[in-house]
Amino acid sequence: MKSENQTVWSNIANSATFKAIVIGILILMMLIPVVMIHELIRDRELTGASVISEVSSKWGNRQTLTGPVICVPYKITHMENNTMREVRSVAYFLPEELTIETDMQPEIRYRSIYKVVVYQSKVKACGTFRHPDFEKLNSKVSSIEWENAYAIIGISDLRGIRSQVVFNWDNESKETMSGVGDSKLAESGVTVSLPLSADATEDKMYTFDFSLTLNGSDGLFFIPAGKTTCVTMHSPWNTPSFDGAFLPESRDIGNGFSATWNILNYNRNFPQMWTGGDYHLQSSEFGVRLLLPVDHYQKTMRSVKYAIIFIALTFLVFFLVELLSRKRIHPFQYLLVSVGLVLFYCLLLALSEQMHFNLAYLLSALAIIGLITAYSHSIFKETKQTLLMGGFLTVLYLFLFTVLQLEDLALLFGSVGLLIALAVVMYISRKVDWFRNNEP
Repeated sequence: MKSENQTVWSNIANSATFKAIVIGILILMMLIPVVMIHELIRDRELTGASVISEVSSKWGNRQTLTGPVICVPYKITHMENNTMREVRSVAYFLPEELTIETDMQPEIRYRSIYKVVVYQSKVKACGTFRHPDFEKLNSKVSSIEWENAYAIIGISDLRGIRSQVVFNWDNESKETMSGVGDSKLAESGVTVSLPLSADATEDKMYTFDFSLTLNGSDGLFFIPAGKTTCVTMHSPWNTPSFDGAFLPESRDIGNGFSATWNILNYNRNFPQMWTGGDYHLQSSEFGVRLLLPVDHYQKTMRSVKYAIIFIALTFLVFFLVELLSRKRIHPFQYLLVSVGLVLFYCLLLALSEQMHFNLAYLLSALAIIGLITAYSHSIFKETKQTLLMGGFLTVLYLFLFTVLQLEDLALLFGSVGLLIALAVVMYISRKVDWFRNNEP
């Protein structure tokens, strides 16, 4: 009876079905290290982001330029509890024309193994204002404080200012001061005192111009404050990303880039003048971001998504060779091979932080292909089967590299490749008797 039980268990242990179940369990177990690799990549990416944030905070963060906008304080009188009370408020008036020219000079800063893109931009702006007309505001104004009028230029990160802001109003130089007071147009910026004449007519036009040198990182953006806004930007950076509410009307990307935006007041979601209401001007911002040419963390993360497929296909090839050649492969040997496949992603992550991603991929793939091929020779003891395994792994890693390069067609190419692999496996295993044991 005992001998019969041993025979039954021996047949079960040696059956192809049982071995397939064991291999499936091993594949599921390898989900644990694959998830750990995912977390490792995220951790390294977060570390890089914190380094970029630290450098940017000292040089200058992403910059958004708003304005200029004329602010005129006024008072309204209303009845409250049978008592006449005066309330002070501010009316905002935007320029009729706003023209901005920007020359952006990027620079790559290094902190340990991480790269940070920063820039210094020279901004020149000019335009015209119409004399504020309170009658068009439909507001019950008791008095207007023309002598306290001022203009605001919003600058999102004042630490990036590297020169005095020179502001000219009707060909007269005006002093600028840091801060925007209690204005909600911008969180930070500079203020210019602009006393206006109460006797000026609404047809009176004022000219202005200002210039500043501004440090920043990641990107430079603008608010279309003018009734007509024209922004021109030039830079030697070759990989810009035009972002925001508006794309440039014309652009030229070659040895650097140049771009031009022309925006009308009809295109934005705030009026030419208002009082009291809070408008979100930032929803209409536009500009450019400076992208690094290669994001190795993103590519490594994409490659890890194929890890389980790689392990399953490699196990499948070993399993088919085991069935067809009648050579026993222990589950522990499957486990060692899967550890090698997972180690590829650790190598890729570590090397891509030190060199170009393609070179890192080549070195990592050669290391793992050589390791598993050499180990396969100790299992199969035959050159033909060893070369078969080495060729299979080479094709597998070439397939993954191609998928990583074809960003837009990656899903299509990957699906077709897996379909072909499945068809090959079905063809090879079509005559396998899954219920017999491994005895001849």
